[in-house]
Formats: sequence, C-alpha cells, structure tokens
Amino acid sequence: MNLIFTSCTFGYLAKARVLAQSFKNYNSDYEFALVMIDKEPDGFIFNIAEEPFDTVYYIEDMGLENYESWMFGHDVVELCTAVKGPFLKKFTDMGYDKIVYLDPDIAVYNSLSPIIDLLDSHSIIVTPHQVTPEDEKIAIIDNEIAALNYGVFNLGFLAIRNDVNGKRLANWWNDRLLEYCHDDLPRGLFVDQKWFDLVPAMFDGVYILRDPGYNVASWNLSHRKISITNKCIYVNGIFPLRFYHYTKLGPVGRTMTKRYAKDNHEVFELWDKYEHMVEENTPLNLPSKWWYYGMYRDGTPIEKAERVRYRSIPDLKKVFPHPFSQKDSIRNESGFSKENGHILIENNAIGSISKHRKRKTIGIFLEKNTRSLRRFFEKNTRSIRRMFK
Repeated sequence: MNLIFTSCTFGYLAKARVLAQSFKNYNSDYEFALVMIDKEPDGFIFNIAEEPFDTVYYIEDMGLENYESWMFGHDVVELCTAVKGPFLKKFTDMGYDKIVYLDPDIAVYNSLSPIIDLLDSHSIIVTPHQVTPEDEKIAIIDNEIAALNYGVFNLGFLAIRNDVNGKRLANWWNDRLLEYCHDDLPRGLFVDQKWFDLVPAMFDGVYILRDPGYNVASWNLSHRKISITNKCIYVNGIFPLRFYHYTKLGPVGRTMTKRYAKDNHEVFELWDKYEHMVEENTPLNLPSKWWYYGMYRDGTPIEKAERVRYRSIPDLKKVFPHPFSQKDSIRNESGFSKENGHILIENNAIGSISKHRKRKTIGIFLEKNTRSLRRFFEKNTRSIRRMFK
C-alpha cells in the first residue's frame, strides 16, 4: 500500500482539505493521512468521517516520551516540519511500500503515478527549488541566494521507497529533526529543509526530479510558463502541471508571483481558483490564528524567546516537564520578564540546576581558566616585565 501524508494545524485545515480533494481527483489506490499538530477549540467539531482524509494522526501518536516538553521548544513552523521525520519513520515501520509527503498549501492537477513509477528504480526523490540558472540580479537574490540559505531542495515534497536506503533516510531525518528542527540560520539550520542539502552525498538511490511540472512556485516561475489548453494545464508548453505550491497565500505570495509570473495570466487564474477553493473549505467556528500549542493553558501566548530559552537549557525540561501548564514557574525560574512589550531573559536560569551541577560547572571553569592563565604568563613573562618597567 502507498501512502500520501501532510502535516498542519487547524489554521491550515482548509488548505489540507484542498490538497486531499485535488489529489484524489486524479489519484486512487492511495491512503491519504493527515498529521494534525493541534487540538480543537471549544465549539469546533473535527469529524474525520466528513473529511477527505483516510486517517488522522496526532502528535501523541509519535510515541515520544515527554512529548510536551519537546513540543514547547518549537514554534508553529518548526513543529509542523519537525514531525515529518518521526512520522516518515513511523510509516516505514508500519510497512507502507511507497510514501509521499506534500505540504498542505499544495494543489494537485494531474496523476502522480510517474513518481510512484520512479520509486521502482530509486529510493528517494526530491525537487530542487530551481533547476535553471537565473539571469537577472533580483532573481539571483530572491531565488538562488535564498536557496543557499534555506536549502537547495524544497521539502514541500518528498517521496521514498521503503527499502534499505529509504529506511536509512527516515531514521536519520527522524533523529535530526527531533533535536535540530529550528529556524536558526546563523547555525546553518532552517527547520527540516536545510538538512536535505546533505542527502545526495550521504545516501544512495537519490533521484533529483527536474521535471518542471512538479512543485511549481514563485521561486521557479521565472523559468516556468503556465498554459491551459482544452482544460489541460501545461508548463513550458509540453510538461503536464502535476502540482503547484501556493506558498505564502496572501499579499506576500501574490507579490512574489506577480514579480516572476509577469504577464502569464494563467498563473493568476490558478491562484484565483485556489483561493476560492480554500475559502470554500474554511471551517466555521474556528478562532482566528488558533493554535492550541501556541499558548499556555491559561490562554497566555507563548513568546518565541521563551521557547528558545526552554529548549536551550536541558535542566528546564527536567524540572518543568509539563511547560504548557507551568507558565509562572518557568518564567520565574528561567528569568523571563517583559518590558515595553519585549521579552527580557536574565541569566539566572542556573537557579534550576542542582547545587552539585553548579559546583561541578564552576570547578571546571576555574580549572580550565587557571591553566590558561598559567600558560599565558609562562609564555609572556618577558613581555609583561617590559610593560611595567
């Protein structure tokens, strides 16, 4: 059995519905799974029997010990991408033959059977953000340099075969995302995506899919022209459009699309229809910007700085294993305060560390620095004497 899956919060449910519906319009004999990184608000009923998804999983299904403390260290984008590795591993362990991940903000316009066929001879399939060098400076900055920062491959799509290479990838990605799925560009991290720059070098059976009909988006529109003939959608006149990635639906996405689609009116026709489908599938009674794990249990929003601090100090996770219901304790112990609307973090989180750990840490610090000072004075005795003559 082959599996298609996506992950999102209830805020993206309308888009996930469009993805599932559009996929099933052109593809059969697949199981479609939704990984939901959220809980329903009061008054909102999520009835799987009325949804286009065959199966729904929740973060508890990862089987991760102390999953609350792990979740707390991630913002919404980090968490929705961090679960992709663990669930990919879970699905390989469950015995699915071929597994495809698609971002929820994608719409499918044709059969994806060519991908399934490619997996007969390859283990891992990825799509680069660009497959053609840019010509204009602004496009180089927007697209090529952005890819150097955010990743060569767009992880809105991934397909694997459940063989030795596919399992190795799933296990590796699971391990990396459990620890290092963060938006931290100075450290070379961009959630789940940047890790895949290493994949062609580390794994066998990797196929880089350069067909322009797959994963069309603003970042490659400069070299992909959409046309519609007899209700069939093509890219560059001959390649069937397989799926379009409507990233950043709204003003930002529209701006980037206008910049690179230019007078390709068919692109805007697709956008208009997609926005209409999303609107039709938008659930009622869902509060604006709802995300259950975006706030403490008393309803107070969780600041990004709090998440970063919490995940950066292992002892906080040990002392406060249920952080969503321990707001006051976490903020008091880790030195959070708010001034003029900004979170300030004082360096007193050491208060949550045991006295033994503190003594050991201070001892190591003094030992290392004493040795360093001794070596410095031994090597520079003559110079120091001259300075004070």
